[in-house]
Amino acid sequence: MTAIRRLPDGELEVMQALWDCAVPASRGEIEEHFQKRFQRRPAMTTLLTHLTRLGEKGFVRIEKEGRQNRYTPLVSRESYLARQGQYFVQDVCQGNMGILAAALSAGGLTQKDLMELHRLLEEGEL
Repeated sequence: MTAIRRLPDGELEVMQALWDCAVPASRGEIEEHFQKRFQRRPAMTTLLTHLTRLGEKGFVRIEKEGRQNRYTPLVSRESYLARQGQYFVQDVCQGNMGILAAALSAGGLTQKDLMELHRLLEEGEL
């Protein structure tokens, strides 16, 4: 799998909002989805800084449209999550499923969540 860097929390929040938008998205549309998802509005300068950094890192394409920029994700949510999941299992848990299961349980996974995970595995959906 291609190396996809782990994003700092602020940049990841912006990506999550962008992934929720129809693309290409304006700053205002990203801001709106950000507020829906996180129940807070980022400072405009902070949002623009994060978008610029995401562009520099190759996560976002920035295109000028008139007087404003439009933003398109270059990395899908699925690709990002797959890489971060792989990193967590292989690097953090050292590929040990016991450590992974303990981390998931300690992280608040309920019995119902575990049953759903088991069902998905059994039915070949994962």
